[in-house]
Amino acid sequence: MLNPKLILHYILLLASFTATAQYTDVINSNRPGVSRSAFSVGKNVAQLEVGPYLVKEEHTPLKNEASGFGIDFAARYGLLWEQLELNIEGTYQNDTFTDNRSASFPVETDRANFRYLTLGAKYLVYDPYKKSGDAKPNIFSYHANKKFRWSSLIPAVAVYVGANYDAENNTYVPYSNPLTSPNYEGGFSPKVMLATQHNFNSGYVLVMNFAKDRIGTDYSDFQYILTLTKAINEKWVVFGETEGIKNDYYADNLFRVGGAYLWSRDFQLDTAITFNTKDTPSVFGVNFGASYRLDFHKDPDVDKDNGTDVLEEYERKANRNKNKKKKDGDSDTPEDSGKRKKETQEIDFDDEN
Repeated sequence: MLNPKLILHYILLLASFTATAQYTDVINSNRPGVSRSAFSVGKNVAQLEVGPYLVKEEHTPLKNEASGFGIDFAARYGLLWEQLELNIEGTYQNDTFTDNRSASFPVETDRANFRYLTLGAKYLVYDPYKKSGDAKPNIFSYHANKKFRWSSLIPAVAVYVGANYDAENNTYVPYSNPLTSPNYEGGFSPKVMLATQHNFNSGYVLVMNFAKDRIGTDYSDFQYILTLTKAINEKWVVFGETEGIKNDYYADNLFRVGGAYLWSRDFQLDTAITFNTKDTPSVFGVNFGASYRLDFHKDPDVDKDNGTDVLEEYERKANRNKNKKKKDGDSDTPEDSGKRKKETQEIDFDDEN
């Protein structure tokens, strides 16, 4: 038979790892996918997420290709309220673009620039777990913590507003041949996004992002991202993701799969591969990343709200009741014995059946 205390400890860690509150006991990273969680990192928490990658693109009809490397990065900070997060995000890439339309004289162009660089703010406008009892593990039933709850279909919702900055003549922005693409003036442009998050039982988390990027420019696009994450245990997580991009110059559907390892409560390692299923261009990338947080969060109501350890609170109440009975010299009535027997039978930590 499984140890009930160990099972409950696992449930509590899993609950915090899947971010059922603004602040979590362990790091809450957006990596290794590219979607953005509806939840912030937590007030007075600073977090850095980085990931170098290798990329290979081939455009068969236009006979060109690009290969190189880059780095994704994000700096996040929880400011003023638990719901608010300020962040700066970007991707810097260095590659060699090769035009093979002339088999005898392929033309190579070295490129290095930000694919995007954005400063923004995210605010959680609706948190279904804040006052819901479903957000807390059921300490009496292991099976109850695994079954589906209809309330989990109601997502947490956050809004994001940001500003992009593009350098002049940034050839990554038109998504076209740098030798023939029109001049790009660059500058600032707005970005807006809606982020939703479902925290299901058994460690599943579904995040959805819907964004309008570079608003007001010739290269404005619409993006959607769907990410499904599964916590294998308190250390390992796997995920699958699909990203759609659509504008007047470029359209794509990208897929990502990978995983993450929780090294410590403030440090995470991850890896993922990115690919698509077309040749205009074909895309294949591999990345490795890490996330680290500086935790200055303080919760003055830790014993009044969700910050209290559920197991410790349960044991504390049980001990108080036991000591009170001893002090008062109470003896069990037949009704008390029957009630306690029924409660004991309802505790089903053993999941072997």
